[in-house]
Amino acid sequence: MTSVDEFFFLGFPGLGRLRFLLFILILTTYTVTVLLDTMVIILVSTRESLHSPMYSFLRNFLFSEMCFVTVIVPNMLRIIWMDGATISVIGCITQNYFYACSGTSECYLLTAMSCDRYLAICKPLHYNTIMSHNLQYFLVIFCWAFGFLLAFIPVCLLVMLKFCGLNVIDHYFCDLAPFVNIACSDTSALQFYTFLLINVMVTIPFVLIIISYMCICVVILRMPSIGSRKKAFSTCSTHLLVVGIFYGAVFINYFTPMKGHSIAINKMLSVVFNVITPLFNPIIYSLRSQDMHAVIFSSLQGWT
Repeated sequence: MTSVDEFFFLGFPGLGRLRFLLFILILTTYTVTVLLDTMVIILVSTRESLHSPMYSFLRNFLFSEMCFVTVIVPNMLRIIWMDGATISVIGCITQNYFYACSGTSECYLLTAMSCDRYLAICKPLHYNTIMSHNLQYFLVIFCWAFGFLLAFIPVCLLVMLKFCGLNVIDHYFCDLAPFVNIACSDTSALQFYTFLLINVMVTIPFVLIIISYMCICVVILRMPSIGSRKKAFSTCSTHLLVVGIFYGAVFINYFTPMKGHSIAINKMLSVVFNVITPLFNPIIYSLRSQDMHAVIFSSLQGWT
């Protein structure tokens, strides 16, 4: 039983010359995502009209998404270009750790944004008092710190695993499932903690978001005029759309049974979640937010 010190990722075998088209599409998507995220972050940071708690959370959310795609896509492009490539065991565990960190931080930042919308609509008179700068800083620090700490537990278990014999993985990044499938030591503890952590990382934030929006819907429906209902709903519709896309992709990718699907379909679903979905969020906030509309329009006028 030879000890394994590196893995060979197949990527997308069988595409032939089409893999170069896939390379260009993913590179273009990644580049546009990073540019749009950077543009929104700069606008939110430099324009006083966007110095509100909601946009402060948005800035951190988009930065976490940039980290999320950057952890995956550059090495993914290398694997596609070379039609398969190797990565060390330590490098693979490191990629898995930062993937989990950024993903967890995204989930909790979305939860913080939903709490902000709840306070803005359900407690408007007390909003400025409750959502103080100290609370904003605390929520942002908590989201990032909790993501880094929570993802550290499975990493400790991954480091203790032994890999021997087969080192070929039919995937394009270091997801947790390949480790479990090719490890030659007991993975029961890792699988148990992974189940618990997925619920803490994904399910709990999702439930909190649902509760927040149930309360928001109750308050909106009790408003006397249609105009006030539309105005209240417009303040949270953008965030609600982002939550729907994000968690829809999460549940399809990680919570649907994969046994009936081919490996190719599973990988394409993963590509949608890891590459395509992050592109939508800066576009949605740029197109649907009136504040962002005004800032972008004034910036374009200033440049011209």
